[in-house]
Formats: sequence, C-alpha cells, structure tokens
Amino acid sequence: MSLLARRQVVAVFLAFAFAYFFSALLRAITATLAPTLTAEFQLHARDLGLLAGGYFLGFSAMQLPLGTWLDRRGPKAVLLGFLGLAVLGCLVFAFATSFSTLLAARVLCGAGVGACLMAPLTGFRRWFEPGVQLRTNSWMLMTGSFGMLASTLPVQWLLPVLGWRPLFWGLAALMALSMLVLALVLPGWQPAALEPGKAQGSYRAVWRHPYFWQMAPIGCFNYGGMIAVQTLWAGPWMVRVTGFDPLASAAGLFTINISMLGTFWAWGMVTPWLQRRGLGADRLIGWGTPLSFIALGALIAGGSSAGPLTLALFCVSTTFVALAQPAVGMAFPASLAGRALSAYNLVIFGGVFLIQWGIGLLVDGFSALGLDQVAAFRAAFATYLVANLLSYGWFLWSSRHNRQQSP
Repeated sequence: MSLLARRQVVAVFLAFAFAYFFSALLRAITATLAPTLTAEFQLHARDLGLLAGGYFLGFSAMQLPLGTWLDRRGPKAVLLGFLGLAVLGCLVFAFATSFSTLLAARVLCGAGVGACLMAPLTGFRRWFEPGVQLRTNSWMLMTGSFGMLASTLPVQWLLPVLGWRPLFWGLAALMALSMLVLALVLPGWQPAALEPGKAQGSYRAVWRHPYFWQMAPIGCFNYGGMIAVQTLWAGPWMVRVTGFDPLASAAGLFTINISMLGTFWAWGMVTPWLQRRGLGADRLIGWGTPLSFIALGALIAGGSSAGPLTLALFCVSTTFVALAQPAVGMAFPASLAGRALSAYNLVIFGGVFLIQWGIGLLVDGFSALGLDQVAAFRAAFATYLVANLLSYGWFLWSSRHNRQQSP
C-alpha cells in the first residue's frame, strides 16, 4: 500500500512527469534537428551518431554514482542537483559554434537528465505497491513519449520561426521551472534499513544477481537499440532511405512517437491486471519480443518503401522489453532499489550509445565498401537485428536456467 495520501501521489507523479517530459524532448530532438545540424556543421553519419550518442554517454556515466546517491539522499535532492547540469548543457548547446562544443553540451545534457527516470522509479519503489509501480513506470514512459512527440512536428514548425538556438534557451528555462516544481512538491527521504551483510553504496549484490544478468542483454540491445532508432536513426532512415523531406520526416517521427505514447498508456492500464493473473514480465517479454524481429525484418526487406508505419510497428513491438525495468527494481529490496534500477539503466543507455554510434559507423563502413545509401542502411540495420536475436536467445536460455536453479 502507498505510504502517501492519494492526492500527494498524484502531485508527486505529475512533478516527476513534468521534468521527465523535457528530458525526453531533449533526448529525441537530434532526430528532428539532424538535417539542420548536418548542413550547418557538415556532419557525416558517424558524427551524427556520435552527437546523438553523446547524450547517452553522459547519461550512462552518471548511473552508478546516481544509484548510490538515490539510496542515500533520495529523489528530491539528487534530481534537483542533476537538473542544474541539464540547464547548463542546454545553454552551452545554444551557443555552440563547433562540433566539439555541440558534443560536449550533449554529454552534459545527458548527465544532467540522468536522474529524471531513476529518481521517480526509486521513489515509487518505496512509496507504491507493486501493481501501482508497474502502472506508474509505464505512464512515466508515456510522459516521455509526449516529450518525444513535442520534439517532432512542433520543433520542426518552430525552427523557421525561432531557429534551433533559441529553442535550447527555452528548454533551459523550462527545465529550471521543473526544478522549482520538484522542490515544492517532493517529500523528504530517509535511507531504508540495510539488510545484514549489504554494504551501503556497494553494487556487489546487484552485479551478482542472476536475474539482473538475465535481463541485461535484452535491455542493452533490444530496448536500448529501439531507443537509438526512435531518437535518432528513424529520422535519417526516412530522409536518406525512404526519400522524405525534413517536414515529412518530422511528421513520420510524430507518428512513431504518438504510437509509443498510446502503447505506454495501454501498458499502464493493463499491467496491474496482468500481474494479478500471474502474467509477469518474463512471460510477456518471451511472448512479445519476437514481434519486434518481424517488424525490423520488414523494415530491412522493405528498404525505400518502408517508412514511418513500419518504424512505429518496430518501436511499439519492442515495448514488451520495457517491462524488464520495473521487474529488475522489484527483484531487489528497497534498500538496493536505486542501485539496481540505475545499474540496469546504465545497461540500457550504454546500449543506446553503442547502437546509435555503431549504426552510423556501419552505414559509413558499408558505403565505403561500395554499397549505395539504401543498401548501406539496410545492411547496418540487419547487423543490429542479429544482435537482437542473440540477446533474446540469451534471455530464453538464462530464464530457463534460473528457474532450474531456484529452490
């Protein structure tokens, strides 16, 4: 049962969601800005992949210390400190005049928003019952989809009016406003009592837990790769493979993100009901993940005829793997929740960085071997599909192995 009154539960969720909305917008905005930044800074595919991945590099670098700080100091203090870095990153990006400054700003932004999902999930683990945790996790991701939605057509419409630099000034101001809301709404925090033999700040119990490693590869490749596509490579695919202009590409991204929004809303509605009927995360991931392989295969096979609907189908069908994140958090005691969730988030967003940059390297590499642009993209995505299949195979094997080892 929740330790907070119902009205306070709603206020806390909305305060967290307000900050997470802008962090998701900031994460996905490079897909919409890709044509503009490519033209202004003369970027190659590998540069674009590194620029987008820089956000996730900064994000990933903060996850391990973040988990310890969340368990010790709680969501309020940690999230406010981190968001200050995000505000600074937005301002640096707005004034950047070189690729290296853009990259540094993206790394800073990624580090600054690194707590925007882990802080609420850590609070939910302490304050909410399991079914509510699954629902609020899905609805936080739905809020992120709202942010990604805002990064598509709205940003594309504002670009000719404001330019991309003032957009980042506005983002800095809005994230500062979210800090004020969080400071006013979030409750205080007392560290949970440690279990015997568990050192404060240690990740040993997380790293040694078999369930964590069962879920790690699908988090890295399947879910992290989906985010890499959604937040970057869906845009270049539509422009360079399907032949869309920037406005049509932004409309395609809007379609993808509104599909994700509806999907996460639906997950939030049905997950408590599914849990009561014994349909846990492992079973749903095992059943649903192969749908994403079919969708990704259709994208690769379709090539220039495969556009936003196929990309949306791939992203939506991969959301089964999103159930792994709250499942990992609930597999550990409350005193370890921040570290377990942050460690798993490190796996996911390390995968995002790896795959965003990796696809760019593969596209350039296959082009250097003589493939045309469409064939190079198809070959890069086919390589990514192989990685997904291997990680799913590990999930199936380790899930069966862990059941056999359980007393």
